[in-house]
Order: sequence, then C-alpha cells, then structure tokens
Amino acid sequence: MRETVAIIPARGGSKGVPRKNLRRVGGVPLVGRAIAAARAADRIDRVLVSTDDAEIAAVAREWGAEVIDRPSRLAGDTASSESALLHALEHLHADGVEVGVLAFLQATSPFIDPSALADAVDLVESHTFDSVFSAVESFGFLWARGKKGDAKAVGHDRDHRPRRQDREPHFLETGAFYVMDAAGFREAGHRFFGRTGFVPVAERTALEIDSEEQLALARSIAPLVALTEPVDAIRVDAVVTDFDGVHTDDTATVGSDGREYVRVSRSDGMGIARLRRAGIPVLILSTEENPVVAARAAKLRVDVRQGLDDKAAALREWASSRRIPLSRIAYLGNDVNDLSCLELVGWPVAVPDAHPLVLAAARTVVSRTGGAGAVRDLADRVLRAHPPAPIPDEAAVPTERTHT
Repeated sequence: MRETVAIIPARGGSKGVPRKNLRRVGGVPLVGRAIAAARAADRIDRVLVSTDDAEIAAVAREWGAEVIDRPSRLAGDTASSESALLHALEHLHADGVEVGVLAFLQATSPFIDPSALADAVDLVESHTFDSVFSAVESFGFLWARGKKGDAKAVGHDRDHRPRRQDREPHFLETGAFYVMDAAGFREAGHRFFGRTGFVPVAERTALEIDSEEQLALARSIAPLVALTEPVDAIRVDAVVTDFDGVHTDDTATVGSDGREYVRVSRSDGMGIARLRRAGIPVLILSTEENPVVAARAAKLRVDVRQGLDDKAAALREWASSRRIPLSRIAYLGNDVNDLSCLELVGWPVAVPDAHPLVLAAARTVVSRTGGAGAVRDLADRVLRAHPPAPIPDEAAVPTERTHT
C-alpha cells in the first residue's frame, strides 16, 4: 500500500539563527511544532525528520517522528532541501516503504495549519495537482532597485494605481509546506513540476523564521496562534514550581516581629497530595531563602531548593539525581528568574499574570493565578495523563496561611 509521508529536513547548522531548529516558540522547539502539525493533519501516515544532529534527532523522537540520519555531505550550507528529501525517499524505499504522496514541511515555519496541509494532500491524492504549496493572499506592490538606484515597478504599472477592490490578489509562497506526487518529484528532482497549485493560508500562520527578529516576533504572537496539541492533559514524570507568585499571590504580610506571612491555596495542597499518590515527584525552587518556603514544602512533603543564584543548575542536578529527563518535566513559573528553567523543560507553563517574557516562553498557561489554585490547575492536567489511585473526596477551604 502506498503511503503519504511527511518529511521535515532539519540540519544542525544554521548561521542566521544558531541552532534554529531547536529554538523555541510558544515553549516548543521549532522541529517539534512541525512534527505536531504533520501528525495532526489527516491522511498523513508517517512523519520523519531528516537530520545530521543528535540533539535534533532526540527531540524529533520525543515528538513522535521517525528519524533518518542525514549524511554530512547533504547537511552543509549549500545542500538543497531537495537533496535531503531524495535521500529520505531512498531510505524509505530500501526499507520497503512505497511513498505515494510526499509532504515536505519546513520547521522554520512555526505556525503550520494542519487543516491546510490536509487540503494540500487531498489535492495531490485526487490527482487535481501534481504539486501544491502554501501561499498567503497579497495585494502588495513590489519594487526593485534599478542600476542607478531608482525604483522599478515589478508586476504592475507605476502610472496606474487601481483600488484594492478593483484588483485580483497575488499569492505569496510561505515556505511552510509543499505536497507532491512522490514519483513525479523523483523524476523532476525539484518541488515544482507538472500541474502546480496552492492552498491559501491565513496571514497569521505565514511567518517564516530566518532571523533573530523574526524569532522574537513569532514568540510574541505564539499565544494568539494555537498549537495543534491539546493542553488539557500533560504527560510528564515530574512537576517543578517556583514559589512566590506561583504558590502565593506574590505578596507578603509582615508582622511587628518581622515574621512574614503569605497566602496560599489549600486546593494546591490537595493537588500536590494527589501527585504524590500517583508517584509523581514535586520540587519547589526559590531564588529567595526564607523559612516560609521551607515550612510550606515540609507541609506539602515535597523537595525544595532555595536561596538559588542558578535555578537551572539546581533543576538539572535534581532531575539527574532522580534520572528524570528534562523533557519529561513540567515547570510552572511567573517571573524572569524562571526563564532559564522554562527553556530547559519539555513543558514550560506560566500563570496568567506572569511577566510577558514568561508568557512568551510558555507552552501553556494555567487558568488560575498564584495563590489561587495555579498549582492545582497544573496538577489536574498532569493527573489526567497519569490517573492516580482513587482517594476520598475532601472539602477544600479556599485559602490558608503559612508563616515562619
């Protein structure tokens, strides 16, 4: 049976944006986003990543893709994407896989629309077109610089400027995906051949990352462009949280004796108790050293590290001691001192009133604020993927006080 196969070329080297395919948008590596989009598209039978890089290969496998080792001669700056695709097809053929339709996805496009990708597959499978690509509608006027530095109109008459409603739009290739008849691609050796069509995509999905500025823009708009993967269930092996602004509402009451009191949520305590019963370890990391942090951790019976100059190093040490891959950890944070940890873990999570940089780094945002059930929200999502043993229902008082 002929298969529809998605191939994502992702080499390790990149000059404009170093390690580009592993950089994160919305808390997810770019190669992971491309894999998620391909897996969410109907009628794609398997997803493969062609790479020369061991770290990219590991991330690709975590996100559910097969990996094809890309030879170094096809991974240099001058190597074409077509050469990687042809190599991958040869590899599949040697394994007895007959590819009927080839979908070529570029990880540098972080907002690939799975439904548009599926439409492109349908157009090729139905023999409507031999090659289909993603494109965005444009009414822009293009200009080129002449030999003397003057502006030259491209594709339009500079002496006649019609109204937008009187013009037919052009369509700009986005670079996000190309879907092709595999046999035709092998014969032509390039992505445009035979009858070529395009699938219009929304402008918000058309961003392609080739510079640090474009990466920053993608991170800024990521919360507005939903990732295909649902976030109601988070499959991880451990939960790590900040303290102030996560377990608390980021305020403190100071008594006349100098002791601090913070407001926490009893529902968070129940959530952590359920995580413990499910065998999911919990760690609290805090930059500040304060007896109130130790008191709360002791009551919750969880690990705690505080007074930290380097929270990421503490997280690495704790995860290593427990032999938990960082990709299998959810970290809940709220401020800029959490960014180093958010960049390490597989599930970076933010509270809704977090610093804008934290919101941009998060893969998902819990629905409750710190001190009002944020930790319980995360715990519930984790437990949906790891159902604990049944426990008796307990009435929860909204808040409690912890003091030194």
